[in-house]
Amino acid sequence: MEREKFSSRLGFVLISAGCAIGIGNVWRFPYVAGNSGGGIFVLVYLFFLVVLGVPILTMEFAVGRASRRSAVKACQQLEKPGQKWHLHGIVAVAGNYILMMFYTVVAGWMLHYFYLMASGRFETTETPEAVEAVFGEMTGSPQTMAFWMVIVVVLGFFICSLGLKKGVEKITKWMMLALLAIMVILAVRSIVLPGGAEGLAFYLVPSVERMQETGVGNVLVSAMNQSFFTLSLGIGAMAIFGSYLGKDRTLMGEAVTVSALDTFVAIVSGLIIFPACFAYGVSPDSGPKLIFVTLPNIFHSMPGGRVWGSLFFVFMAFAAFSTIIAVFENILGFWADLFGWSRKKAALFNIVLLILLSLPCVLGFNLWSGFEPLKAGNGIMDLEDFLVSNLLLPLGSLIYVLFCTSRYGWGWKKFRAEANEGNGPKIPDWLRRYCAYVLPCIVAAIFIYGLATYF
Repeated sequence: MEREKFSSRLGFVLISAGCAIGIGNVWRFPYVAGNSGGGIFVLVYLFFLVVLGVPILTMEFAVGRASRRSAVKACQQLEKPGQKWHLHGIVAVAGNYILMMFYTVVAGWMLHYFYLMASGRFETTETPEAVEAVFGEMTGSPQTMAFWMVIVVVLGFFICSLGLKKGVEKITKWMMLALLAIMVILAVRSIVLPGGAEGLAFYLVPSVERMQETGVGNVLVSAMNQSFFTLSLGIGAMAIFGSYLGKDRTLMGEAVTVSALDTFVAIVSGLIIFPACFAYGVSPDSGPKLIFVTLPNIFHSMPGGRVWGSLFFVFMAFAAFSTIIAVFENILGFWADLFGWSRKKAALFNIVLLILLSLPCVLGFNLWSGFEPLKAGNGIMDLEDFLVSNLLLPLGSLIYVLFCTSRYGWGWKKFRAEANEGNGPKIPDWLRRYCAYVLPCIVAAIFIYGLATYF
């Protein structure tokens, strides 16, 4: 059977960027940048994105395009007889499923908050504490969380079941274009608020003083981690889109384009958040509190806040759904490669499976809230996030790097030949030493650092 291909380069770029663009772009990047020296952090982040994120993303695309398989079978297609690189497929399958076990729940939060914002629920809240209580009401209700999670799972797999061109590409393309347009509108609205310029300066003007307060080493590590994790590398989520690519363009150029679009979303998120926070005198906290407490309080105080708040949560829902559709596409690719299942059969099976697998995360906020498997204060979602972010992403990335650079794997020559096929920027041969020796050390350091700081 001939493998499907994208109908346009724009579709590939927007879908790949959609996979990279996620909720972390909005609730982590702006906050870390603002507290780590503003413009200085952004420059350091861009440096690490070029030397760390782009090479590994190019490798994932190359493995996908050369094998024409999902991550579960890609290495097996390219490895030499008797080698064990295909065991990476276990990492890929585990990473995609565990990521979706909590990401579908968080995406459900976005839909629920869009409903609350559009229906005027926050117009009846009189105090910041009342706004904060709304989040507690949501997480405390397993019925509410399960309802929205099921909608996310069913809708995501329905879109993927329609096919690459008619479902995934067509819908994600329009969703991503709408996401970018909404972001620009929200950023302009936020910047022109009285006092917004102060927030803009805090976010983007380089500040050596703030960098020193945070610690130069901490800033460097934060920028390196952000550049690595922002692209969801290591679990084959990007390799699947490489498998649908033609040979007309080089892969490093495509990796740069996808990384640039992901960075654009992260930076513009800060243009939405910081001016609004400074205009209304509230702290731009990181994490769920920013999205579900701080920003609803701002929209509650803002003229026309119901409209602006609804637009914001549409944007957040699109950001979450773009990642979910991309990963669901990868999951369907697993079942097609392993068992030859059709899209519809694999989608129906995985709707049931993902709903069941996502329920522990739902219950971890209420009925099972006392279960803290890793350490005090960390529930089921924290365990799932730890497994993906601290273990599977760095380990999977390390496998991709070694597979593409080692003579005991696919090898540098074959990787470079695949990546350089087509029009666009080529990978020079002198880059081999960096990719083969320095890059694995950086990824290993991120892995060790992530474990050490977590525990």
